[in-house]
This record gives sequence, C-alpha cells and structure tokens, in this order.
Amino acid sequence: MTDVVLDGVNKVYPGDQHAVRDLGLRIRDGELFVLLGPSGCGKSTVLRMIAGLEEITSGDLWLGGTMANELPPRERNVAMVFQNGALYPHRSVRGNMMFPLEVSKDDPAGARGKVVELARALGLDSMLDRLPGTLSGGQRQRVAMGRALIREPSVFLMDEPLSSLDAGLRAELRVEIAALVRATGATTVYVTHDQVEAMTMADRIAVLRDGILEDVGTPEQIYHDPATVFVAAFLSSPPINLLRATAWAVQDQGVILELGPHQLRLPWDDPRATGLISHHGRPIIVGLRADALTTVTGPAHGPELTGQVRTLEFHGHEWLAYAEAGIALVDAHDVAPERAAVPAAAHQLGLGDRMRAMLGRPVNDPDPGPEHTGHHRRTDLIFRITTGDRPARGDQVRLSVDLDRLLVFSPDGRRVDPVRR
Repeated sequence: MTDVVLDGVNKVYPGDQHAVRDLGLRIRDGELFVLLGPSGCGKSTVLRMIAGLEEITSGDLWLGGTMANELPPRERNVAMVFQNGALYPHRSVRGNMMFPLEVSKDDPAGARGKVVELARALGLDSMLDRLPGTLSGGQRQRVAMGRALIREPSVFLMDEPLSSLDAGLRAELRVEIAALVRATGATTVYVTHDQVEAMTMADRIAVLRDGILEDVGTPEQIYHDPATVFVAAFLSSPPINLLRATAWAVQDQGVILELGPHQLRLPWDDPRATGLISHHGRPIIVGLRADALTTVTGPAHGPELTGQVRTLEFHGHEWLAYAEAGIALVDAHDVAPERAAVPAAAHQLGLGDRMRAMLGRPVNDPDPGPEHTGHHRRTDLIFRITTGDRPARGDQVRLSVDLDRLLVFSPDGRRVDPVRR
C-alpha cells in the first residue's frame, strides 16, 4: 500500500513568501489524483515536496505509512515526469528508457526485455533506436513516461506533462496516460491548470488557490457541488453566472433571493433556505451555470429571469447567448475570505426596499459591501440555446431557472448550504 498523506504541510520561501499553507490531503493507494489550479497556486511546489526536491517548511509527509520529510529523493521510490520531458539528447529511446535500470544495476538481459515490453505498450517499439531530437513532442513525452514507469515506482508524479503540446495531441495523450497509469496500479499525482484534463482523467481532484486547498472530491462532486465560488468558476466552461443577490427570509414564503429587478424563491423545505436565515437582509452570491437557464416562450411554469439578448456565439456543437438582465455580476477572482468583492447592485423600489424599511434602513441604501474593483465584465447572463429556438440579437427572452442547480455562496465565497461529500 502506497498512499500519500500531507498533514498540515507548509512551504515558505525567503521573504515570507507562502507557497503552500497548512495543506492536508490523503491520496489513496493506486489513485490517479489531480492537483488543479491556476499558475502560481502552489501545485508544482506540492509535487516537488513529495518528490523530495523541495524541503518542507513545516508539517508532515507520509509515503506508504513512513514519515518521509527527511528521506532523500532516491529513497522515496517516486518517479517524476516534467513538462519538457528532460530526455538525454545523446541517448536513443532505448537508452533513455534503459538508464534507470542501468543505475540500479538490473540484469542487462532482463532490462532489455522490460524496455521492449514497455515500449510496445507506449507505441514506441518502432522508435527504439531513434534520438529524442527526431521525435515529435508527444513521442518525447511517451519516452519520458516510459523512463519513469520502467522503475515500477510506488508513486508516479507528473508535472503538467501535456501543457506544451497542441490541443489535438493533448486530447489523445490524456486518454493514453490515464489508461497506462491505471494499468500499472501506481499511485499517481498529476499537476495541471487545465480543467478538461482534470475532469477527464482524475479519480479525485484537489483545487488549489494561492497555496490554499479550496476543495477536494471526485470530478462530479466538485463540479456539481463546489465548496467555493472560486471552484465553481474555475471548473466552468462557459463561465458560470455569478450573480449579486440579497436574501430575505419571509415567514410564509421561504427565502426570497432578490437579484436586481428579479426575484427567485426557495421554499422552507429546501436545505439552502435554512442556511440563508442568518444572511437575512444581507448580500449573497448566486451561481447558475449556462445550462441551468432555458429559453421559454409559452406560459410560465416556474421561476424565470428575463433579459435582452446582446450577442450570440457559435461554438459548433452549441450556441451561447449573452443577455442583459439588470443583475450585477461578481468576479470570482475578487472573492476570497480576506477580500470579499461583491459589486453594488442597482436596487429598484420593491421587496428589498420594503424589507430595508422594516429593518430601519434607508430605502435604496443596501448593506454596504466591498465595491467591484477587479476584472471588468458586462452584466450579462450566459445561457445555452439550441438551433431551433435561437433568438436574435436585441430580442427579449424569458429564461426558466432550474432551482435544483442553483448554488448559493456567502460574500466571502464559501457555500451557504453544506457541501455533500
């Protein structure tokens, strides 16, 4: 059994630069575990600490039940593949793959047999005598993987191995890599900033931001049930709609979500409503993915939002529409526990003003919140449309809201209702 446990791990560089903060993770034996996040979030630093290439500032690292903080890299039985492959240019494919076995003084005849067998699995058997300079980028990465896997490591570490390849080759290789590492049974930690790679390859994903663990779970869990605004936005293509709202707890109705000129209602038997009681009269963030909004033309049969189509985008397999709805949007980059950025909303005379008057607050003077100062974005709702019901630019549209897929976050970006894991 080779599981990897990081217990309260910190990495601080000179100048008090915190690359990783109090990280706690358990990566299970044989799991393909993906560390996902934007550049500079600390994911490669975590990988290098596991490999022994970076010293841990504080906290504990366990490999297969053994404390590994002080173990030198050669005694950790880990293998690592880097972004550029790092092959020996003067050695052939066979020589590169054979090198780890030569260092460990394996039987030469047995080593040659292992190289041929693994090369066949990697589709390299016809290239064994070629030099790296004559190979394509994808072929060089296969050789790098072969050189790492031939040692039969307990833990296999991959640091953005596909990021320098074109999109088509990345799609092909991510399927091959996932199948190969699962066939070996090695515990694998894979670093990427690409949400598609993470979602398609991982058994579980950990999302990092500024060295802090934001969420961990299966791809389905963190997509449908994200713990924070940042996770919801990072795992979203097209971008998720993050909407400024105010929550009002009304005894006989449930919780009313006021979104500018619009209102949505969560009944009291909805678990999200219970979590919103403590946010009564205060700003929150509502998340709606593009496919949670559907255009309707007939009688209303549920909650709706309305807007005017500003632009349309054709993506081959689908159309996306952008509609101005008068709802202030939130930029996920500006939302964090220490800097909750919720843009000011243009409130109209309605439920919010009546409730503020009841609370003794001035009409049209909502609770003050940090102003939106980050990335500029128009106040558009993004939604998917099919060819048959495609509106034209300038059309007024009604959008049915799938309340089951509505996400509710506090102003600091954390989920209001419990995350299910």
